[in-house]
Amino acid sequence: MSKVKYISVEEAAHNWQISERSVRNYCAQGRVEGALLEGKTWKIPTTAQKPYRKPRHSDAKETLLAFLKREKEARLKGGIYHKIQIDLTYNSNHIEGSKLTHDQTRYIFETKTLGITKNAVKVDDIVETVNHFRCIDLIIEGAHTKLTESFIKQLHFILKSGTTDSQKTWFKVGDYKMLENEVGGVETTKPVEVAGAVKALLKEYNSKSKIMFDDILDFHVRFESIHPFQDGNGRVGRLIMFKECLKHNIVPFIITEELKMFYNAGLMMAIKSPANEDVKALSEASLDASYKGIANWKIERGFLRDTCLSAQDEMKATLDYFEIRYY
Repeated sequence: MSKVKYISVEEAAHNWQISERSVRNYCAQGRVEGALLEGKTWKIPTTAQKPYRKPRHSDAKETLLAFLKREKEARLKGGIYHKIQIDLTYNSNHIEGSKLTHDQTRYIFETKTLGITKNAVKVDDIVETVNHFRCIDLIIEGAHTKLTESFIKQLHFILKSGTTDSQKTWFKVGDYKMLENEVGGVETTKPVEVAGAVKALLKEYNSKSKIMFDDILDFHVRFESIHPFQDGNGRVGRLIMFKECLKHNIVPFIITEELKMFYNAGLMMAIKSPANEDVKALSEASLDASYKGIANWKIERGFLRDTCLSAQDEMKATLDYFEIRYY
C-alpha cells in the first residue's frame, strides 16, 4: 500500500485557484477528503479534489457580463450592476485618497446629487466619482475587445476629464505622462520610454493563448511599475483587471477597505524590486508587519494571489446572492 503524500494549504490554494482561507474552511468543514490537522497546520492529500461549491443560479447559463450588460441597459436598481458600480467606484477611489463615503458614492450614482453633508467635499472627488461610473460602463461595453493602448487611454481620458488636473498645461488627459513621476518614492518608467514599455507589455499579454488569473495580476503589477499616466494609474489599472476578468470569464474582484493596506503594500514591494534583484538580499526581518498579508509579486506570488482570491471570494458570495453562475 503506497504512502499518502500531502501538500500544504498554500499549494492546494494555488492548484485549485482559490484563497488559502477557503482551503482552510473546506478542511475545517470536512469537505477535503483525507485532510489532516497537525497542530494548527492542515495537510492535504495530493489526490484530494477541490470541493464542489454549488452556486445558486438560474437555469440560464448566463455569465456575469451578460447580467451586467442587461442591467446596465435597463438601468435596473438594486441589482448586480448597481452594486458593482457603487462598490468598485467607492473602493477604488478610496484607495487613492477620496474622502467620499460609501453612502455618498451611492447617493451620487442613484440621484446624481451629493445630498446633505456636514463636511467639505472636494469637487475633484465628486467629478472623479461620476467619471468612474462612466469608466465602468466602458469596460462592460468593451469587455470582449482586445486590450489596447487606445482603450487604456480612453479610460484615463474619461476618469480625469473635468478635474483640476485637466486644467494643468503639463497634464495630459488621456495620454501618457510628460513629467517623471514616482510611486511611493520609487522611480517609474521615464516619459520618453512609456509608449514602448506599454506596447511591449500589451504585445506579450495579448500573445498568450489563454489568459489566467495570474496573468491578469502580473499585467497589473507591471502596468503600475510603468506608471504611464501622470495620475490615475491605480484606478485605470484596477479597471483593466476587472475588464479582463469579465472577458475571460474569471470572477472579478474589488479591493475593499479591509484589503487596501495589503494590496498597497504588496504592489509597492513588487514595484520596488526589479526583475533581476537578488531575492536572498530581502530578509524576512526587513518586511514590516503590515506587509505580511501580501509580499513582493516577483518574490512570492502566493501572497498577492491569496489577497486577490480573498476579494474574489467576496464577489462569489455576492454572485451567489444574485443567483449568477460562475466557474
